[in-house]
Amino acid sequence: MWTGRPWTSRPPSAERRPFVSLPLRIALSLLSRPAVHRFGPDPSQVADLHLPPGAGPHPVAVVLHGGYWTTRFGKLVCRPLARDLAGRGFAAWNLEYRRLGDERGGGGGWPMTFEDVANGVDALGDVDTPLDLSRVVLVGHSAGGQLALWAAARPILPAGAVGAAPRVRASAVVALAPVTALAHAGTSAVQLMGGRPEAEPARWAQADPSQVGAPGVPVLVVHPTADATVSVRHSRAYAQATGASLVETAGGHRDPIDPSSPSWAAAVDWLTPRR
Repeated sequence: MWTGRPWTSRPPSAERRPFVSLPLRIALSLLSRPAVHRFGPDPSQVADLHLPPGAGPHPVAVVLHGGYWTTRFGKLVCRPLARDLAGRGFAAWNLEYRRLGDERGGGGGWPMTFEDVANGVDALGDVDTPLDLSRVVLVGHSAGGQLALWAAARPILPAGAVGAAPRVRASAVVALAPVTALAHAGTSAVQLMGGRPEAEPARWAQADPSQVGAPGVPVLVVHPTADATVSVRHSRAYAQATGASLVETAGGHRDPIDPSSPSWAAAVDWLTPRR
């Protein structure tokens, strides 16, 4: 395991370009029109596919947004990352999923949120575009980081468990300011799991990264030290327990989903050799 020191200056791979705020980047991303793919009847069972230039087959980056697993946030917040990944040679699969507060398709939480992530990743096998499914990296932010770590560990889930026996397997994971300890994620985590750990121990054992342990593929955790939403202490404990690589950067909780940030530059440095 390697634990990087926080960066206080621009890392080597960061591009020198005019500063554009994250909200403006999200707004500008609406000018693009990625291909939309549905993997179920619910409006939230959908993914946007951002393709790089060239004929392929392309390596794939599955992008999972955060937002407390609730409908307050959606895949739009990670569209700038998806666009950036496509510019770097990845086919970016910006995945949506049913979330807490979404009653249209039975709501989110256990097992719906996890089923959608599993089915959304597996749906890559049905896309009529040249994709290299031997090179599928999962990129998740915050609550999406927890989902990315869970999805990477699907091959080691017990038979019959939600998400077990994946058709498409991850080759690596980048977890950005992730929730690695569900027990410290408050009422949102309890709502996600449909009960407290003592009431639903099997669910928590399968979904909580701190209980699941190493997912069996390379993992990079990038965590800003000034994160006031998810403490970097949890990422440190996770990296120490699992052997995941940890890079600590300057900035706050949303910095990793800003393509101009040191946090994202750290992720890109690690991802590029896996393209």
